[in-house]
Amino acid sequence: MSMMSIRAATPRDREAIRLVEEHAFGQQAEAGLVDALVTGGDAVVELVAEEDGQVVGHILFSRLYVQNGGKSFPAVALAPLAVEPSFHGTGIGGALVREAHIRLKDAGEVLAVVLGDPAYYGRFGYSHARAEKFESEFQGDALQALAWGEAPEAGKLVYASAFSSALAA
Repeated sequence: MSMMSIRAATPRDREAIRLVEEHAFGQQAEAGLVDALVTGGDAVVELVAEEDGQVVGHILFSRLYVQNGGKSFPAVALAPLAVEPSFHGTGIGGALVREAHIRLKDAGEVLAVVLGDPAYYGRFGYSHARAEKFESEFQGDALQALAWGEAPEAGKLVYASAFSSALAA
């Protein structure tokens, strides 16, 4: 029986993470985004899932700010979450999300935002209702939020600069 383990990503995982992202998304944009977020110092929690010593999954939460009334409130953005296609449906993605949430809460984070499939992320408590009052260039049903404590209900979402450069590429 194989054992899947989850741990914090390290610099020596960079190439393996790049491959997982490219395989999962079928393009290089997400891998480039990960590199830019990590290089820019915007990564808050970054984990990998290993199966028999091979990296088969990756999740990254980066710093995000909610600007409201001249105040800036720190939050995190989940992007991206990737699992090797041959491991889809094995629960690795969910395990990565749950472990990252534990680490984020332990670190005192209270608000996470994701742009993704509502049916998938809804399982972890994300909802569009919690994010619908945020001002964002990504506003829509796929924009969801999850709060573990007192956090703004509205305001402008300011993502790490890596997002605008990655999306412009």
